[in-house]
Amino acid sequence: MPEHRLQVLDEQDCLSLLQKRHLGRLAFVEEGLPTILPVNYILVDGRVVFRTDSGGKLEAATRDQPMAFEIDGIDVADRSGWSVLVRGHGERVNGPDELALLRTLPLVAWAPGAKAHYVRISAAEVTGRRISARELPSQWWG
Repeated sequence: MPEHRLQVLDEQDCLSLLQKRHLGRLAFVEEGLPTILPVNYILVDGRVVFRTDSGGKLEAATRDQPMAFEIDGIDVADRSGWSVLVRGHGERVNGPDELALLRTLPLVAWAPGAKAHYVRISAAEVTGRRISARELPSQWWG
């Protein structure tokens, strides 16, 4: 891929894109294997926060395991796209004041269940890129 088609996004651009979306994919290790699941999220103080029930996501966060979170977007007409990747560690939110604040935010899970637990990802790295593929044949695009 020629360099002029790839643009590395700075952290502020990545955070701006994260702020505008509310559905992404969470990657973590469950029973020794990689798992990727969609989650609804909100960005709070530059950190991805999501709700969950008991299970693999909460267990990974409780054990302070590495997690990755990704969002992306595509413009078929323009033949361009972008992605943002957050890598870090998950942690369960336990503080009463912080939980009270999170409960006031518009973080609504699409999946069924109470989703009573809040998890945040403390980012060690936030990266992103924008790609233009205008030169590719149109049949390569949806």
